[in-house]
Amino acid sequence: MAHLPVFFIPFCLLFLGAWTSFTSATTLEELQLQLNQLNKNYKTLEEKVTKLEFALHVANPSAGKISISRTCGETRSADPSLSSGMYWIDPDGQGVGDDPIYVFCNMTTGSTAVHHDSESSTNVGHCAGPGCYSRAVNYAASNRQILALAELSAQCHQSIKYDCNNAPLELNGVSYAWWNDKYGIPQYYWAGSNNSVHTCQCGIDGNCIDPAAKCNCDAAAPVQLSDDGIVTNKEILPITMLNFGRTQLATSSGVHTLGPFECIGQVTVDRMPSSCEDLWKTGHKLNGLYSVVGVSTVESIHCDFSKLPHELGFQNWIGFVDTKSSPTYFYVRKFANYFAKLYTPIPFDDEMMNVGGAMNLTTGIFTTPRTGKYFFTASGSTSFPASSYTILFDIDIFKNDHSIGISSTDSYSSSSNLKTFTMQAVVELQKGDEIWLAISFVAQGAFIYGYDHLHFTGFLLEEAISESLKALN
Repeated sequence: MAHLPVFFIPFCLLFLGAWTSFTSATTLEELQLQLNQLNKNYKTLEEKVTKLEFALHVANPSAGKISISRTCGETRSADPSLSSGMYWIDPDGQGVGDDPIYVFCNMTTGSTAVHHDSESSTNVGHCAGPGCYSRAVNYAASNRQILALAELSAQCHQSIKYDCNNAPLELNGVSYAWWNDKYGIPQYYWAGSNNSVHTCQCGIDGNCIDPAAKCNCDAAAPVQLSDDGIVTNKEILPITMLNFGRTQLATSSGVHTLGPFECIGQVTVDRMPSSCEDLWKTGHKLNGLYSVVGVSTVESIHCDFSKLPHELGFQNWIGFVDTKSSPTYFYVRKFANYFAKLYTPIPFDDEMMNVGGAMNLTTGIFTTPRTGKYFFTASGSTSFPASSYTILFDIDIFKNDHSIGISSTDSYSSSSNLKTFTMQAVVELQKGDEIWLAISFVAQGAFIYGYDHLHFTGFLLEEAISESLKALN
C-alpha cells in the first residue's frame, strides 16, 4: 500500500530527532537502544499511515467501497498478481464485528500471519521458582478476529524457541516453564498437538541430547542448549502468555522467541450445507432464513452472520421444509368383480392419478422411488355367500412379502351379502421396496367385490433428502 506524501515531513523530523540522539550517544549500547527506538518509531508511523489511508479510502465516496477478504488466501485468490506483504483482512466479516486487522500475507503459500509484541528474542533474567518469569503476549488483532481466522483456516500453528543454559523446562517432575493457551490454560508441551505429555520437538523425533529427557533443556548439561518446535493445535492457539523459571544461578540463562500466529488454507465444505456455520465458511454474510440439509430432511434455520459460529444466537432452528425431489402419489380403483387369489398382488383397472409413475396398475405393485416415510390407505367390499356359520375374509398390505397391516371382515347370514373394510399404514421405506394389497385368508365362495368398490391410495409423506443426495453423487 503506497504511503501519502503528506506524511514524509513528520517522518523526516522524527528521523532528525533520532539522529541528534545518536550523535550524543557515548556507548555502543546506547546507540543500539536508540536504533531500536528508531525502528519502533518507524513501525508505529508506518502503521498509522496505513490506518489513515484505509480510513480515507472508506470515507471517500468517490473511491468506491473497498472489498476486504477474510483471509490472505482469499486475497490471493482475488488477485494472484499481488506480492507478499502487509494487508488488511476481516476474518469475522466485512461490515460486522470488530475492525479489520493488519496482517502479513505470504502470497506464495496464501498463509496469514498475525504479529504480536513478543517476537523478538527476550532474556528471562534470573529467578528461582516455577514460572517466576511471565510475559503476556499482545496480538495486533482482537480475540474475535483471531478466533474467526482460526475457524476459517484449515491449519494454524505457532513456533516457539527457548535457548537455555542450566534452565530446565522440567526437572524431577516439577514444571518450571509453560505457556498459556487462548483460554488461559497452562500447556506443558512445546511442539506438535499432543497436550497430554511434556515434550519438545527432539522428544517427538527421538534425538534429544539426553535420551531419557523429552527436551534438550531438561538435560543436566552445563552447556548452551536449545529447544524449538511448532505447536499445531489450532483449537487452543494462539499462545497468550509465556512462563519460565529456575534460572537463579549465575550461569543460568533463558531466551525465548515466539513466532507469529500463522494460519493457512481454507476449511472446505465439500457437501450440501447443513448449518449456518457451513454457510459462513463458504462466504455467506447476509442474515436471514436458509434451507439446509438436516439429518434426513431439509431444515429451515435463521443465521445471524454478525456473530461467530460459537456465539449465542448465531443459528436458530426454525423447522422442517417439506421438500421432495420427486413428487409421488397415486389413486387407483378396481372394476373387475371377482378376485379371490391368496397372497397374490391385487391388480387394478382404473388409474385416477399416478404422479411419479411408481404404481404399476397391471401388477398392482407400488415400487418405492425414494427413501422416506409413506402413507397408504385402502378400502373396499368383500362379497360373502350365504352361510350357517361365521366365515372370515382377511386382506393385507404387504411390504416385500411381509404383511404390515391387515383388515378382517366376517359374515354369518342366510343370504349372500357385502361387508366393507378399510386400512391405513404409515411405513418407512427404502428405495426399491415394494408395496401391494393381497388376500391372506378367504372362505370358499367369498371374493373381492369390484365395480368401483376397491380403492387404493398412497403418497410420499417425508423424503429422506440426505439419502437422495447420496444417490445423486
